[in-house]
Amino acid sequence: MTATQTTAAPTSAASAGSRLMQLLRRRETSILVAIVAMVVVTTAVRPTFVFSGDGWRSLLLNPAIYIVLAVGVAFVIISRSVDLSVGSTMGLTAFAIGSLYIAWPQMPTVVAFVAGTLFGGLLGLVNGGLVAVAKVPGMVITLGTMYIFRGINILWAGTTRINASQMGPDFLAFGNSQVVGIPALTILAVIVAIIAGWYLHNTRSGRELYAIGSAPEAAELYGLAVSRRALMSFVVSGAMAGLAGVMFAARYGTIASNAGTGYELQAIGAAVIGGVAITGGVGTVAGAAFGAFLLATINSALPVLGIDSLWQRAVVGALILAAIILDRVLAVRQKRRLIAERMEP
Repeated sequence: MTATQTTAAPTSAASAGSRLMQLLRRRETSILVAIVAMVVVTTAVRPTFVFSGDGWRSLLLNPAIYIVLAVGVAFVIISRSVDLSVGSTMGLTAFAIGSLYIAWPQMPTVVAFVAGTLFGGLLGLVNGGLVAVAKVPGMVITLGTMYIFRGINILWAGTTRINASQMGPDFLAFGNSQVVGIPALTILAVIVAIIAGWYLHNTRSGRELYAIGSAPEAAELYGLAVSRRALMSFVVSGAMAGLAGVMFAARYGTIASNAGTGYELQAIGAAVIGGVAITGGVGTVAGAAFGAFLLATINSALPVLGIDSLWQRAVVGALILAAIILDRVLAVRQKRRLIAERMEP
């Protein structure tokens, strides 16, 4: 073995070790470990949590809607804003699709999903347009539209509800179908997350969202289309909420005026827990998806472990606070490291 080969071997090993350490430090890895631990503990208490047809199906199916919502919310948070209206958008879209099936009983399933996504995107366009034109923080605008969309849904639905018998059988069959043991809605959610993650990291407009979220003023001075990108992020968030509404209708088959209530906080919480910094400019779609999976698993596991629903919400709240504090600590540490590097001779 030559001296060059001898030197290269330790260097390669050190590089592999460094990559392994970076992987272990990623937020996604820690969340994955938490999910596995939660599943193992709960399965030890009640084996049917996983080792049964319904248990395995529920474990994979429950996070699907949350994943799609968290992906859309991640776009908005990365651009340093918040969309509080996704739950109302989801509920309104679900009821709209149910009503469309009443008017058109033979509507193809694909048309239902496309129509719901477009309808949600239109509601997101309303949010983005108000934010871009009024120059008001997204949290304020979407707090208002959250109540407006919910009010429209209540006025439209009233005390009635749409039942499974009023929707297409193929549509409902898709909502409960499986492919090699994996629910179709879960596969759809994973595909959406993969496409969204690729878009954010491999397109110019996606990377610009990170730049805008990190420093909006600097991004505007640099010439980035800040308003246009903000509008786009809200449209994506609305479209994902619309898609989640169709998934909700396909899975549950019963839609009332309160559909989607509370889902917005779960979606935002999932994104934040997954490492999407609430201050913008940081985070990944994969992290948001893993955060959604963790929250759904917690919501399913804690009742099995005999923990009261009040404590379930407390656990979720604690996770969100811990994620925000961790993001802040990491940001301060990185800032100090950068200052130290600049001061070195």
